[in-house]
Amino acid sequence: MEVIQPPDWARPKGYSNGIIATGKMFFVAGQVGWNKEEEFETDDFCGQARQALTNIKDILTAGGAGPEHMCRMTWYIGDKDEYNGCLGDLGKVYQEIMGKNFPVMTGIQVAGFVEEGAKLEVEVTAVLPD
Repeated sequence: MEVIQPPDWARPKGYSNGIIATGKMFFVAGQVGWNKEEEFETDDFCGQARQALTNIKDILTAGGAGPEHMCRMTWYIGDKDEYNGCLGDLGKVYQEIMGKNFPVMTGIQVAGFVEEGAKLEVEVTAVLPD
């Protein structure tokens, strides 16, 4: 994968503005912050983010990939104030689980989630080399 950054733009924090990738596409369904048994262990935003990211990493691993193969990540957020209130901790959680792999990212505030109790849902697209 090649990270694309216009030369005269400020460097983004925690994501990439563009990525060029070739290979086999790997799509990870939106993951909420529940465990393998589909139970929420916390109603804390950062706690649910930790679990959702762990779920994503587990799915990537099961498919022979890792965080380094992620090229796109979309965050669906129930409450942007709650999200913004834990950005510092969220950055640490992200790097602990995903390392220094920063795909293109989009964050979208939504009205709610199908799964009662969810604070966020995160989906990923990855590309595995041919």
